[in-house]
Amino acid sequence: MIKFLHTRIRVADLDRTIAFYQQLGFELGDRKDSPAGNKLAFLSLPGNDHLLELCWSPDYEVAVPEDLMHTAVGVEDIVSYCDRLENEGIEIWPSGWREKFTTGGRKMAFVTDPDGYEIEILER
Repeated sequence: MIKFLHTRIRVADLDRTIAFYQQLGFELGDRKDSPAGNKLAFLSLPGNDHLLELCWSPDYEVAVPEDLMHTAVGVEDIVSYCDRLENEGIEIWPSGWREKFTTGGRKMAFVTDPDGYEIEILER
């Protein structure tokens, strides 16, 4: 069996990005230097095998085009999760997400990390 192990994203400030993802519920695992001289940090969500690898390089300028890619996380109660994030200063979009959740259908929202990567939040 083949397993999907991790996804790497480039970041401009490793500590700032680690702190952001920890607000989302990720836990910091290993931090190390790669053979190429990059600084790496591996984050996970409890109960998940897949890792998010953050990569910082001194000679790499991060410029994430809008809507290039996104990751997605599933939560049990999207309203309380998004309320908590919003109270911690993280912008939830689209605007008016609370009202959109009352009209039925799939409940989803988004946040954007410090480098411009989008994270989709879905209610499971």
